[in-house]
Amino acid sequence: MENSNQLANRFKEVLLKGKWIANTNFKDQLSNVTWQQATKKIGSLNTIAALAYHINYYLAGVLNVFEGGSLEIRDKYSFDFPQIKTKEDWDSLLGELWANAEKFAYHVELMSDEKLESIFVEEKYVNYRRNIEGIIEHSYYHLGQISLIKKLIKESEKG
Repeated sequence: MENSNQLANRFKEVLLKGKWIANTNFKDQLSNVTWQQATKKIGSLNTIAALAYHINYYLAGVLNVFEGGSLEIRDKYSFDFPQIKTKEDWDSLLGELWANAEKFAYHVELMSDEKLESIFVEEKYVNYRRNIEGIIEHSYYHLGQISLIKKLIKESEKG
């Protein structure tokens, strides 16, 4: 259980409450972003909303497996998200992201070492540990993008 607690804490560090690695986290970065900022396009970069959806897409897909379902997500759909046109749309996406992150962390905390080392869906996906670590690493990658895009947006608003 110590391994699962460490993984869950690393996951929460990037998504919900940490500052140790990047001095920020998703919740910290996204909590003060308006829906207009979240959907603002900067050159060819993804929008903040697209990146938030993308991370949530993978969290929801892996969480479905944790809860006994099948692996239904596909990379090609990971940026296919409904348009964000209002504050309510943006708040809904964030609410789902935070809820999925909490549930994800909860499931990880409960995993035995045996479960962490067991096959995740199919052998090609290796084990649960590798997929959890992949989610953590993938989240840090996109957290960096969100931080930079947010800075570019703030600069553009200064005029």
